[in-house]
Amino acid sequence: MNTIILLTIIPNTTAWSLQHAFIMILSNLICIGIGRYAIQVRGLGPEIPIVGLKEFGLPELLATTSLGHAIGAGAIIGLSSIGILT
Repeated sequence: MNTIILLTIIPNTTAWSLQHAFIMILSNLICIGIGRYAIQVRGLGPEIPIVGLKEFGLPELLATTSLGHAIGAGAIIGLSSIGILT
């Protein structure tokens, strides 16, 4: 009986689509752009060979994309709950 009650409170989520991917990519790029200038101590870990991201290493990339995924997931869930994403 408790399982039936728990199943009724689980929200109905939408399937993954191109809109979801675009929102996630955009939120990651925004966080990388903000992190590029906001992180004060850079270049302590291994570097990644990307042109234009000098002294922006692997730890900085992992930190900014982690924040980007958290923001992107929140945006996708929020937009799905108000009916903008289908």
